[in-house]
Amino acid sequence: MGRLFNALKDVFGGKEDEDSGDETTDVDAQNLSHVGAAAYECLRTVHEDVHHVTWDVTSGKVVGELDQTPKGCFDLEDDPPEGHSDWLPEKMAGIMERTEQWCDVMSLGPPDGKFLECMKQALVKVNARASGDKPVVFRFLFGNIPGMPVNCGKVLKSLTADLPDDPSILLWVGAWRNGVSWNHAKIIAVDGRYLHTGGHNLWDPHYLKNCPVHDLSFELEGKVAHAAHLFANDHWKYIEAKQRHFIGKIVDLMPDSLPMVLKARVTVSEYPDDEAGEFPPKYKKRLVPRYTRLPDSVPLISVGRRGQLHTKDNSSDDAFVAMIESANTILRLGLQDLGPVCIPKTKLALPGCTWPHTYLESLAKVIWEKGVDVEIVLSNPGSIPGGLSMKDANYGNGWSCVDVAAEIIKKIKKLYPDADDDQLRQKVADNLRVCFIRTATGNQWSDGNSKGMHAKHFIVDDVCCYIGSQNLYVCDLSEWGVIVDDVETTQRIKAEYWDPMWKFSYTGDDVDVQEVMDGLDIDRDGEDPANLSAEQLAEAARAQTHCPNTDFCNDHDSDVED
Repeated sequence: MGRLFNALKDVFGGKEDEDSGDETTDVDAQNLSHVGAAAYECLRTVHEDVHHVTWDVTSGKVVGELDQTPKGCFDLEDDPPEGHSDWLPEKMAGIMERTEQWCDVMSLGPPDGKFLECMKQALVKVNARASGDKPVVFRFLFGNIPGMPVNCGKVLKSLTADLPDDPSILLWVGAWRNGVSWNHAKIIAVDGRYLHTGGHNLWDPHYLKNCPVHDLSFELEGKVAHAAHLFANDHWKYIEAKQRHFIGKIVDLMPDSLPMVLKARVTVSEYPDDEAGEFPPKYKKRLVPRYTRLPDSVPLISVGRRGQLHTKDNSSDDAFVAMIESANTILRLGLQDLGPVCIPKTKLALPGCTWPHTYLESLAKVIWEKGVDVEIVLSNPGSIPGGLSMKDANYGNGWSCVDVAAEIIKKIKKLYPDADDDQLRQKVADNLRVCFIRTATGNQWSDGNSKGMHAKHFIVDDVCCYIGSQNLYVCDLSEWGVIVDDVETTQRIKAEYWDPMWKFSYTGDDVDVQEVMDGLDIDRDGEDPANLSAEQLAEAARAQTHCPNTDFCNDHDSDVED
C-alpha cells in the first residue's frame, strides 16, 4: 500500500465508536409528535437490531428552500426556460466541496452530463485543499440493474480525470445487486454534518432538459448526516463480503462489462490504484470534525430499508404504516405511483407485481374508522422527459386515479364487510381525493408530452412529513429518507411545496364515484411469476427503474439466478 492508505490507517485505526451498537432508546425521541412517536415505537420494538443502520432518531435542520425541479414550476405559464435546473448539480457539488474528511454519494446510477462535470470539479477543489497526511475519503455507490451493470472502472476514470498525479484523496466506486434488489437511495453526506437527500437521481436529460420530470429533495444540516454515512456502511459491508468470497474474487478479475450468470453481482474500483486498498474504510463518527449541536435543530428520524441486502429488514415499510395509521385528520401524499409497473401502454401489471396491499389497508382503516381525509397526487402515466425513449425513462406506471381510488375502497370493503355501497360512495366523495400532477398550464408540456412526477413525499396531520427515495408502490430496493417531526418545519414544507402543487393539480375531474364503484371487482395485480424465466424476471425488474443506458452502464449483461 502507498503513503495515502498508510496515512488512512493511522488516522482511521482504533476501536469502534460507542454509538454504533444496537441501542433501542434515543435521547432525541423525547419530544416527538403523535406521528413521530408511532414511527419510533414501531422501529424501536420491531427493528431494534438495525438501529444505527437503517434507522435512527436524530436531529438537524432543513436548510433553505426545498430542492424541487423545475423550481417554481407550478406557477409557470410556459415550459421551463433553457438552463432551468442547472442550479441543482451545482448545489450538489457545492455540498461535496465542503468535505474535509469524508463524503458518501449514493444514487441509482452514475452521474452524467452537468451532474458529472460538477462533481468532477468538486473533487478537484477538495483535493487542492486536502493534505496528504490526512487523505480525504470519497465513496460513490450505485445499483447494478439487471441488463445494465455499472462499469465502475469507467465511472472512476471519468470522476478522477482532472485530478493531479499525486492526489490527496482516496476514492472508491462500487455497485451491487442481489436478485432483483439494488441501491435506490439518493444521498450526499459530508463529514457527518451536511446532507442532501430525496428523490433526485443524477441524470442530465431527466431533470435539466425539455419536459423534465418533477422531483423533490432537500438539504439538511446536523446529526442526521451521520445516519446517512452509517447506512452507506451497510452497503459497502455487503460489497466487501461478496467480493471477498471465492466467486467474488474470480469475478473481480473479469471486466465489468462481461455478462454474468449470478444472482448477486458486486463491483468495486479504487483510486489511486497503487495507493488505495481494494475496499474503502468504514465510516466512524469520531473520524470527522466535531461540531456542537445546532441550536435550531428539530427532531428527525432517518429511515430506510435494505431490500435484499444482507438479511432482509425493511424498517421504513413498517414505519410508514405506523405513521399512516396514526393520522387523525389528513394524509397528503405526493407520489410517482401507487399501482405496480405495467406492460407499456396497457393496464396489465407485470407478472409478479402487486399493489401495496399493506399501505392500502392502512389508508382504508383511517378513512373508515377516523374519517381521515386522504389526498394523493400522482404522475401522469407514460411521462417521458428529455426526448428519451420509454425504455430509458417512463414516469407513471399506467394506472388511472380511478384505479387507485378503487383499490383503496376495495380494502375498506374487505376489512369492513358490513359497509354498504352508500357508505362506500360517501367515503369516495367526502374523504378520498386523487389526481394527476398539473401546473398552471395543465398536465402536458407544449409539445404534448405529459408531465411526470418522481417525488416521494407525504405529510401526516400537517405536523410530520417524509422526503426520501422510497416509492410506495411495490419495488424491493434499498431506500433511505428522512422524517421531519416538527410542526413549524412541516408547515413550511407544506406551504412551499404541497399547497401550490395541490392548487393546480386537484380539479375534481380525475375520479368519478360511479367509475370507482364499478371497478371494485377488477383484479389489478400481476399474474404469478412462478413460470417466468430469469430473463423475464430481470426485464420486469428493470422496468421498475428509470436508469438511462449511459456509457457507464453495460447494456448486454445477461444475469440470471444461480
